[in-house]
Amino acid sequence: MSHASTTSTGTSRRNFLRQVGVTGGAGAMLATMGALGLAPTAEAASREPVFRAPREGDFSLKGRAAAKVVIVGGGIAGLASAYELGKAGYDCTILEARDRTGGRNFTVRGGDTNLDTYGNRQTAHFSEGQYMNAGPARIPQWMITLDYCRELGVPIEVFTNSNASAYIFNEKAGMTAPTRYRTAKADTYGYVAELLAKATDKGALDAELSADDKERLLSFLTSFGDIGSKLTYTGSEHRGFTVDPGAAGTPGTELGPVPSASEVFASGVGRYFSFEFGYDQAMLMFQPVGGMDRIPAALTKAIGGKKIRTGAVVRKLTDTAHGVTVQYTQGGRTHTIDADYCIAALPPHILAKTPHNLGASVQTALEAVTPVSSGKIGLEYRNRWWESDHRIYGGITETDMDLAHIWYPSYGFHGERGLIVGYYNTGADADAYALLSPAEREKRAVAQGVKIHGAKYRTELASSFSHHWRQTPHLEGAWHSLSGGGPDAPAYAPLNQAAGHVYFAGDYLSYADAWQHGAFSSARKVVTTLHRRVLA
Repeated sequence: MSHASTTSTGTSRRNFLRQVGVTGGAGAMLATMGALGLAPTAEAASREPVFRAPREGDFSLKGRAAAKVVIVGGGIAGLASAYELGKAGYDCTILEARDRTGGRNFTVRGGDTNLDTYGNRQTAHFSEGQYMNAGPARIPQWMITLDYCRELGVPIEVFTNSNASAYIFNEKAGMTAPTRYRTAKADTYGYVAELLAKATDKGALDAELSADDKERLLSFLTSFGDIGSKLTYTGSEHRGFTVDPGAAGTPGTELGPVPSASEVFASGVGRYFSFEFGYDQAMLMFQPVGGMDRIPAALTKAIGGKKIRTGAVVRKLTDTAHGVTVQYTQGGRTHTIDADYCIAALPPHILAKTPHNLGASVQTALEAVTPVSSGKIGLEYRNRWWESDHRIYGGITETDMDLAHIWYPSYGFHGERGLIVGYYNTGADADAYALLSPAEREKRAVAQGVKIHGAKYRTELASSFSHHWRQTPHLEGAWHSLSGGGPDAPAYAPLNQAAGHVYFAGDYLSYADAWQHGAFSSARKVVTTLHRRVLA
């Protein structure tokens, strides 16, 4: 086929679809596009919500033009809104209060400086190539965050969310030494299987199961708990080895002795195993190569730096008869910007403290959203002793101490240096650490880590950097708690629709709060709604 005929065919198809749209509406045009293979079919659409990004060509059928939009907040929701609207030619301006974009997507590298609301100033001294994702750090494979990584050219790699070689240490429950995740799981599953198998064998489930069901269940439990034909858990290779299997003459020595069922249940280790079944926590999970902030960096580049004003703190938001006026300060001077529409993508509790005329119902809804505390500390070590000494490559150690979790890096394997997240805690524990000086936070976290990993947790430490979200200016929260239900609860109805010319976006208005997926999803919803309004 020649170039000329291809152009002719494309033009004819475009004209045909335009006529379908004019006479039958958008629904008829979408159905026709589906039949031609140019749009998702109804069957595909039923599997997942379909987002269609605005395009400049959308205006040709309506005789409309793209509008001017001011976006307050340069986090993921704000960036995604500007990025998608920009595809259709909207004139977008982002006002971001901090000196960088990304919001809670913050990757700490050497040289980064932070000042919290308590007056603690820190500068990271991490080595080249070492970093800590202070905010989001993992991406489940079903989330649309990965779609944006693909579209924006952000390379990804596997994030190890669960590791059989990591530890569990519940000191408050009476454990005197850490146990491997695989060992704790084998013991818990083994005793649960034994108890259920014996109950089944003694007829306790006769009213619930047929004879065939019982046989199948016992077969499953025998394998699941490795309890053998005697239906008794005595330990197995599932627990691990003190001497690993090797060459001929070295069959390996299985770990022992096996604790009693009472000891296993009292230790509380079993409560961690449901974590990996969570829809948003199951492997495989991913991370951008080089740090999570590669995502906002790519969005910022795609949008264009001239459209983003950092250090711009919004002081007042006014809805008018024909649009919006936003007053903000930047560099010690006060400015105003007028636009047709506004997308408020800043944290709801921050917007609640900002003067506006959006109505009492909007203010009540904003105040009903409660910010949640969370903190992390990055501990850089001179060598990767957790790999060489403990054979731990990525993953998370769980504890009932106030450090909560210890994360091992899922990048830089066998490198010279490495960085561990020495605590990742929330709520009251995070608040308690935030009250300490950075040096005191390090001391407290390291003292607890030594109980799990020994002296090298202290002696090999090179530097640290701690970050707490409730004490981060202009954000003041890690994620949100919505009293009275989720984002569709009546209390939040004013935020799920436009207040005059102002729309609201953020992960808190999604069922994936604390995930970038939630921010992207909320932004897509607002973009779609605003675009339809402009076209109408």
